[in-house]
Amino acid sequence: MSSETLRYALVMLLAGVGIPLLAALNSRLGMRIGAPFAAASVLFVVAFVVATVVMAISGQGRALAALPSQPWYLFLGGLFVAFYVLSVTVVAPRFGVGNAVFCVLLGQMISAAAIDQFGLFGAVVRHITLTRAIGLGAMAAGLALIQLG
Repeated sequence: MSSETLRYALVMLLAGVGIPLLAALNSRLGMRIGAPFAAASVLFVVAFVVATVVMAISGQGRALAALPSQPWYLFLGGLFVAFYVLSVTVVAPRFGVGNAVFCVLLGQMISAAAIDQFGLFGAVVRHITLTRAIGLGAMAAGLALIQLG
């Protein structure tokens, strides 16, 4: 495995660590202030400020001029992020952070497999093999076991 692949894997591992932390912290904030949608809004303000600072530091601000010429569906990512944050902020305190995140993870794996299978949105085609299908099945079985426990 190349050092570049290891760096990418580490960054994504850290991003994965952040998902349950985000769920736990934001759902707790929503409970403490009695307003989960307000907590989600605060999260987005903080995220916007951080992303804007990183964009400015990296010198990529000029790229915003190309936004009007992009296909509308490429902006749906923001809708999906909002849905995730709003849903996890409301659901996690009632369902449990672990249960919520495991369901999210299963959904991510199913969606990622479909995107790879068909090369959606310009992704590299990576067909669902028997091994990958067994892995998805094992994850679903693991989710069921966690729910029982």
